[in-house]
Amino acid sequence: MIKQANAISEELIEWRRDFHMHPEIAFDVHRTAGIVADELEKMGYRVKRGVGKTGVVAEIGEGGKVVAIRADMDALPIFEQTDTEYVSQTPGKMHACGHDSHTAMALGAAQLLAKEKFNGRVRFLFQPSEETADEEGKSGAMRMYDEGAVEGADYVIAQHVDPASPTGTIAIQEGPCSGGVDTFTATIKGVGGHGAYPHTTVDPYVLLAHVIMGLNAITSRRLNPFEPAIVSIGAVHGGVAENVIPDKVEMKGTLRFTSLESQKKIREEVARVFEITKVLGGDYELDFLFGGLPLVNDKFVADTIAQVGKDLLGEENVLPMWKSLGAEDFPEFLKDAPGAMFTLGTRIEGRPVYELHHPKFDLDERALPVGTAVLAEAALRFLKS
Repeated sequence: MIKQANAISEELIEWRRDFHMHPEIAFDVHRTAGIVADELEKMGYRVKRGVGKTGVVAEIGEGGKVVAIRADMDALPIFEQTDTEYVSQTPGKMHACGHDSHTAMALGAAQLLAKEKFNGRVRFLFQPSEETADEEGKSGAMRMYDEGAVEGADYVIAQHVDPASPTGTIAIQEGPCSGGVDTFTATIKGVGGHGAYPHTTVDPYVLLAHVIMGLNAITSRRLNPFEPAIVSIGAVHGGVAENVIPDKVEMKGTLRFTSLESQKKIREEVARVFEITKVLGGDYELDFLFGGLPLVNDKFVADTIAQVGKDLLGEENVLPMWKSLGAEDFPEFLKDAPGAMFTLGTRIEGRPVYELHHPKFDLDERALPVGTAVLAEAALRFLKS
């Protein structure tokens, strides 16, 4: 499979560079989705367009088990700062998270699998809007799930590039690997007045100070220390003049968790903290917006992908997965079927490592056949399992 993937490396690079030069964000991935759908139809896949607004679902094979492979297609609203020949042609938009390569490698895996004989079906999920959500708070994976994109699937797999790990390696392990995410927005209400007469006011900044202290104590004092979690404040807005105490302060923050039990506990504790404002004579409004589920890799799926990596790349090139509480909407596809995501090493030797979402992000294109081969071989293993 590695040999077959290497044989189409030029095509993989061509796809990846084309997508990179023409980035599209959120659900506005019409050009990318059109190319993907056209290519898949040429390969003999049964293709559905416009799934989850602008996603593409393609399937090949008959009967038996169903293995789904997911790739995200959207870019980011970032001004690219690289000097490559394939630099973004759309100012203010850039594939700074590697989704161009995810799409190219999934197309490559589809091409390899179209030539294979197997019992069962392989389904490709090309999704829009992994990086953001629509006006109803739903990302591309959420929209595609709602429209039945993974209905009947037995396994769902995906990969993500890792610019810090060596080319020729993958990383995978079972269990929690990335965080679920919620957003909270709040208004702390006081009584405004003149800055020279604070005794006639209920200063919302004083209330805010107590709230900040309480929020920062949640993960260290109210949660089990063996349950990774984060409560971070990202924005605080209030007041317009130096000598006027405002009547309210608005704030926003993010919550990260690795289990739904932790999510429930964190929400309860955040609400408890804001009750401080009432004790001190003020009031508050608090809202939570669900952002996404945590990624929990299934043991069997992770073990199978690890074995594929060892067989194709050598045992020394299968690494433990670096865990973080960064968010990813792939877990939406795992609600009804076991699955896992692995990371693909794409480090460019001899230059600084620019992480995901950096305006100078780039990747070693020699990794493209590696990711392509692992996806294709893993699909075959699951169909035979």
